[in-house]
Amino acid sequence: MKADTTAKRKYTKGNYTNSFTEVPATNPGFEWRDGMVSGNGENGYITSGSPYTDSFIFQHMWYNYPSKDPREIPEELTGQLEEARLNVFQQNDQWVIKDASGERRRRPFYYSYHPGHQLRLTMERKGSVANYERWTNYETAETGVTYQDELGEWTRTSFTSRVDNVSITKLTASSTGCKLNLVISIDDISNMSRAHDKETELTALRYKKLVDESASYVAQVVHYPSYPGSELMNGGYAGVTQVIAVNGTKKRVHLADTDESMNVGMQQNPGIQITDADAVYLITQSNRTFDMGPIEDFSSAEDYQIIDALLQHTNKVATAYTDTEVGFDYDDALEAHVEKHAPEFNAVQFSIHGNAEEKALDNLALIQTQRNTGSTLHHAFIEQVYNQGRYAMICTSGQSAPRLYGLWTGEWNPAWRAIYTLDANVNLQIAAMNSGHLTYAPLGYITFFLRQAPDFEYNARMAYGMHDAIQVSVNSDGDRAMHIEYDNDFPFEYWNAGASWCLLPIYEYWQCYGNQKIPIQELMRIDALQHLLSVNNGGLTDNEFAALKAKGAIDLEQDILLPLLTKQANFWEQICTPEYYTNVKGEVCHEQGKTELLPGETYIIIPAYSPENHPIGYSSRITANATMDISAARDGLMMVIALEKAVKRAGYEEAVAKWEALLEQLPNYLLDEDGALREWAVNEYIENNNHRHLSHLYPAWPAYETQNDRDLATAATKALANRDKYNTEDATAGHGWMHKALVSARLKDGEGVVQSLLPMMQDTGYYLSLMTDHDTNRRNHSYCTDTSYGTVAAINEALLFSNSGEIEVLPALPKDWTTGSINGLMARSQVEVKELAWDISSNEIKLILRSRTEGNAIRLSAGLQWDNAMVNGVKAETHELHGRKVISLTLGKAEEAAIQFHLSASQQ
Repeated sequence: MKADTTAKRKYTKGNYTNSFTEVPATNPGFEWRDGMVSGNGENGYITSGSPYTDSFIFQHMWYNYPSKDPREIPEELTGQLEEARLNVFQQNDQWVIKDASGERRRRPFYYSYHPGHQLRLTMERKGSVANYERWTNYETAETGVTYQDELGEWTRTSFTSRVDNVSITKLTASSTGCKLNLVISIDDISNMSRAHDKETELTALRYKKLVDESASYVAQVVHYPSYPGSELMNGGYAGVTQVIAVNGTKKRVHLADTDESMNVGMQQNPGIQITDADAVYLITQSNRTFDMGPIEDFSSAEDYQIIDALLQHTNKVATAYTDTEVGFDYDDALEAHVEKHAPEFNAVQFSIHGNAEEKALDNLALIQTQRNTGSTLHHAFIEQVYNQGRYAMICTSGQSAPRLYGLWTGEWNPAWRAIYTLDANVNLQIAAMNSGHLTYAPLGYITFFLRQAPDFEYNARMAYGMHDAIQVSVNSDGDRAMHIEYDNDFPFEYWNAGASWCLLPIYEYWQCYGNQKIPIQELMRIDALQHLLSVNNGGLTDNEFAALKAKGAIDLEQDILLPLLTKQANFWEQICTPEYYTNVKGEVCHEQGKTELLPGETYIIIPAYSPENHPIGYSSRITANATMDISAARDGLMMVIALEKAVKRAGYEEAVAKWEALLEQLPNYLLDEDGALREWAVNEYIENNNHRHLSHLYPAWPAYETQNDRDLATAATKALANRDKYNTEDATAGHGWMHKALVSARLKDGEGVVQSLLPMMQDTGYYLSLMTDHDTNRRNHSYCTDTSYGTVAAINEALLFSNSGEIEVLPALPKDWTTGSINGLMARSQVEVKELAWDISSNEIKLILRSRTEGNAIRLSAGLQWDNAMVNGVKAETHELHGRKVISLTLGKAEEAAIQFHLSASQQ
């Protein structure tokens, strides 16, 4: 696919706006959030698109700003387990988690994500700007800006390459041939957004700006603060922008010094001046290092290995795309990238018919139109934000899970430190990656999980004294994921559902694609991965790391899923102690020294934490028998049983029998007086529905229990209605609304999906860039991608439910989506839904399924009422299952089946 960059807004799939928000060079606020973004999962940028003072804030997924907080779990945490259990059982909500001195424990914090260098392009101004436009091309991950002034029309475009791992910008002479005149510089760190916040402690870092004598590059190199015990004690980061000018001249210039104390460079504020050039190309790469040397030596240092490595790489890229006759060929570099990026975006295509004339509106007009639409989703808006969310997901995939901010931040000390939050946010952000037919996102997520796995084992050992078990932390900064947040308000060390929930997406990847041989380089492209694994307690030794690399590829079933699922099953086995149980009368009991359950007795999961709620009249959030835990345990054990049966390793029959027996001894769900599913399966607790979290609806989403259990689905529906009725204090968080949308989709409530998506869309949840905030009203001042990505997941789930051997089309179709299509979704049955189209006025649903495996037995149904169906032109036989009319299909590998449902006339 040869990319054409000569025409204004040259794309068929993308977004644009006719306005821009300039990022000031000094003390900006949150203006950067309106900037357009690009990325490849590791490197990326945000650009404002300002005509004459454009800014590029460069990013690297693994940037972490250290703090003084300890990177270890105190031993007294383990010693308080029995005390915690007993006090929870006795319903003593005054018991507190204590530190070694006996004082109530407070929370330290994780390291903070941060921006890279903020590059500024100061252009020669010539009159007033007219016909301004900036855009994002979803198929190329290219951003662009075009405007006119007295010298003609100017265009510049940029993208981050998935092939070459650099960001490239192209600036050209005007349409009338007027040359480029500009200054390229780097803004002071202290002048960036939120750099003056007291919590940031930026004054402890040291940095330099660099421009070589020939003005071939501008760079920033930074040494992190040197805190004892930090893995980044001798670490830092850097960004290099190589500058290629076609004709004209370029020279190093000294800009006005700012006397910033953190800047210890001899060239305190160098820049590059370009005069009368026909074109300018910028090639940028960022990275970090653990080995920058002692901070005391940084000021006098003249050579930096990280700068040398970045220069070597950017030079390599420049050489690869340079022709002796035409010079650097931007289009060739773009084309190589597009060959990987475009198929990823185009794998799924979504369309809702209606509002066709408005689908060409710019971002601001679309946002305003949605706000004026009322209680429905404007079709043009929802289609665009679906595509934007899918695009941004791809830009943040391949190296990790998305951070809270995705890949992007223009501010220091971002809200919640832009970490990974694993009890809702990350879970929502990756919810669409498998059904959404994404290639790189699952690999990045697996990489993220494997990086954290040693700390997950450390958590289980320190919080519960467990062995060969994993407990996922609520938060991670990407380098470390140990429990460091533990107090009575946020007793994260007793959140038990994490491993099951966070392994489910990897299990779903297996459900969608079957077993995979994943090349080692796909999981180990990150610099210093071995270093990170070694500093984590329980990390790989040199020999283990070498042996892993020597394998060449990792088997998804045998090397990843089964071992990790076994460790999470071991967690449930070890947290269940016969000393705390529910007897046959339903009474909770404690019997010291009890070694096994009697027939009819079930375990109590104690202690527990149902984020972030507590029962009415019981002030502690340390509880027992959280419904989230029960469902996660059930789902986690069923996953490990499925993998044991698939792999059939020696002794698997005994393992299956053990896990099936544990399943039978887990606590039962409880219903409230009104038939609602309770958040805690403890009769003595009073339900608290004045809360935004929906943790107790885990059986509906992310688990699948309500699909084929009508009574449980009814109880979950009532529980959701109770949240709607009684949650009056906090209904602003986007993650709460996205979670609700996904639960509504699983409960087959299309209007519930719509009403859950609307609050973020009708208030101020969306920026001009179509990226999203954490809240409907921006009250936390947090750029956040869980709404953007969660919307994609909610739409996918509303239009397609799937589980092993089971597919239901249009399970939660909103009533005004009368005609539409979505093509390319993956079903969790090793089936691609190549086409799915519906037209209610014509009483039909059409779809084409393509199997990835041989002998694939599928139970197919539709969420709308239907009279009969045709399969490959032949009337299908149907039968009833769990209250639904079902078609049974068996497909061979690569075999396709065309199905047509004829809807009942009552659907109209």
